[in-house]
Amino acid sequence: MKQPPEEYIQEDSMTDLWNVWYTELHQGKSGLTFKISRLIESTQSDFQRIDVVETEEFGKALVLYGSLMIAEGDTGAYNEMIAHVPLFAHPHPREILVIGGGDGGCVTNVLKHPEVERCTICEIDGQVIEVCKKHFPHIAKGFDDPRCRIVIKDGKEFISNTDEKFDIILLDLSDPIGPAADLFQKSFHETVRNRLNDDGIMVAQSESPLFNPQTVKAMYSNLRDIFPIVRMYTCLMPIYPSCFWSFAFCSKKYHPIDDFDSKRYAATDLSDCNYYNEDVHRGAFGLPAYVKKLVEF
Repeated sequence: MKQPPEEYIQEDSMTDLWNVWYTELHQGKSGLTFKISRLIESTQSDFQRIDVVETEEFGKALVLYGSLMIAEGDTGAYNEMIAHVPLFAHPHPREILVIGGGDGGCVTNVLKHPEVERCTICEIDGQVIEVCKKHFPHIAKGFDDPRCRIVIKDGKEFISNTDEKFDIILLDLSDPIGPAADLFQKSFHETVRNRLNDDGIMVAQSESPLFNPQTVKAMYSNLRDIFPIVRMYTCLMPIYPSCFWSFAFCSKKYHPIDDFDSKRYAATDLSDCNYYNEDVHRGAFGLPAYVKKLVEF
């Protein structure tokens, strides 16, 4: 991300000369570009650089290691879809584990379900949680729910050493680089399967089918060796590369559409959801032809 001249960082010095842009590139060939009004906060944690910027199109945005994670003005599709799809497919989602997800959006959506007794979030970088609680309180409000348990630890270490079992495990991970790289490997997904109850569900973000076809193809090949039910579903994410994002629904027992609980859906307050609804739940599993070729072997 280009840094503004120091004299422009102060809000009272904004002028027409401001011309600072954030660009996220894919393999140096294409990308998304946003005009930045101001740099709100920038810090270096033990794991990554954390930036909070004000964009002219999407409001405040969180940038980790140079990649855009969340923004106030996007639809919230990612966090709604990673949470609600598995929770409405499982008949008794009581114990939930989120690995990653330090912005809090996934946890906040999980805890909209009154059936959830506890949602444990395991995040490697505690500074991300603190930054998001400060700058994105609406997205991160789930952290204040008494059913939320925060564990600051490497997700691979936590899942390998815990004796706990979960109904649903959500892998809300950043891209498979840096500290998240090991969490995309087959061995890790096998460990996750073993920490699920006998009817458990795992959902993992699975990158852009358009921009990351090799990663997607390899990931789904591995997942089919581990789980009897594996389905991809997608959503539109305007702040992510290609604006088209995918999730891997992996289940020991339940089908994401056949076992959708419409009665519980009708009884759950999702009035502040901007993207997810019953029609989207069902339609998200319809895939374009080129994506089917990647994941259906």
